[in-house]
Amino acid sequence: MNVSMNAMPTFALLWTDAVLLAALLALGLYVLWVRRTPERRAAWAKVGQDATALGSALVLAGFVLLAALDSVHLTMDGRTTSLLDSVLARPLAMREVSYSAPLACYGFQKETLPSGQRGFPRLKFGCKHLEQPEQDWLPDVLGRAALGLGGGLALAWGVWAVLLRSWRFSVPASPALRAARWTCMTLAGLTGLVAALSGHYHVLGTDRTGNDVLYQALKSVRTAFVIGTLSTVATLPFAVVLGLLAGYFRGWVDALIQYLYTLLSSVPNVLLIAAFVLMVQVQLDAHPERFATALERADVKIFLLCVILGVTGWAGLCRLLRAETLRLREMDYVQAAHAFGVGHGRILARHVLPNVMHLVLITTVLDFSGLVLYEAVLSYVGVGVDPSLNSFGGMINLARSEMSRDPLVWWSFASAFGVMVSLVLAANLFADGVRDAFDPRDNRRSTTH
Repeated sequence: MNVSMNAMPTFALLWTDAVLLAALLALGLYVLWVRRTPERRAAWAKVGQDATALGSALVLAGFVLLAALDSVHLTMDGRTTSLLDSVLARPLAMREVSYSAPLACYGFQKETLPSGQRGFPRLKFGCKHLEQPEQDWLPDVLGRAALGLGGGLALAWGVWAVLLRSWRFSVPASPALRAARWTCMTLAGLTGLVAALSGHYHVLGTDRTGNDVLYQALKSVRTAFVIGTLSTVATLPFAVVLGLLAGYFRGWVDALIQYLYTLLSSVPNVLLIAAFVLMVQVQLDAHPERFATALERADVKIFLLCVILGVTGWAGLCRLLRAETLRLREMDYVQAAHAFGVGHGRILARHVLPNVMHLVLITTVLDFSGLVLYEAVLSYVGVGVDPSLNSFGGMINLARSEMSRDPLVWWSFASAFGVMVSLVLAANLFADGVRDAFDPRDNRRSTTH
């Protein structure tokens, strides 16, 4: 065999891959901690009993799976790809010349055909298997859609039948369980439908350069998760440490920290972030030799963008934690710890920090969707992620000219907007369930009634 060792793929760990892996590891440790803490386990059980929150969590789990597949990178022959690229290899290879509408067999723009007449050309890949698209297109689309939808629903139904048989004596039937079942069946049905059509059609059409819009929308999910997760990771150290110190020590420490976050809040965030991003862009352009591939350069840029978002976005959570720490330091158990000579560090770590973690959790989950939308705004104004990376903001930015042309090219904007809204809506609904379960005031109200 003439296969060289250089042809073997090797794992490539990017900066954002490492941070996402660390975040998943931290999530796993948090799950172990929750299992050992009855109070936290009871709170998450309340989230699981909320039908809306549980259904939204399953939708988020689907997006997390997409982001995870797109975060495992392999390098072969000097080219770095992800596992998601391998899954979507067929839509990626079906590159047309220019625009085509969803599920279309012909191009969107008229051209001079080989016969010398002006008309819509046949696509190179879309509907390639049909000899007479005018007659065979509708039956073929309906047949493949029904087959994919039925296969996905049958698979989901079978899995749920096995799970319910194993849970029959331990998990009672509930509205949340029914909502979870229908959510899983809906996701499985949509996945089967898209999988059955994407090998022969462009399900969401193609863009100006003929690239598949479905591929771009799915690849944008990782960018959204990177922005939401990494920015939160960069925010927490500043917000938690400074908020606890300000509320606990008061005096000149509190005055200094208040001055810092008041000063930071007085500067428009977009202008501040744009200034930092432009400085980073200048440094990256001045040292192109530091990056082996364009993907590594784009990954470093989005990593630094997340750091910038974290450094400039900690003021709100810091202010909230400061106020809560001011209240906690006057509690009897904290005063008793002072009387027994317990050190300040131990009091903060053992008595104050655990009692503000519900605020950190609620704010983190709520801010995730806001950061996803923030990325779209930054990319729209040209100071977001690298243009070589797929993102919702980049897709919407490129669709500006498409929405003003005649005839209207609507599918790129609609696809980016639809997937982004689905992600943000699921995150917001899940955040509402987490807030209701972990907010002590809601818990006190529920116990009094």
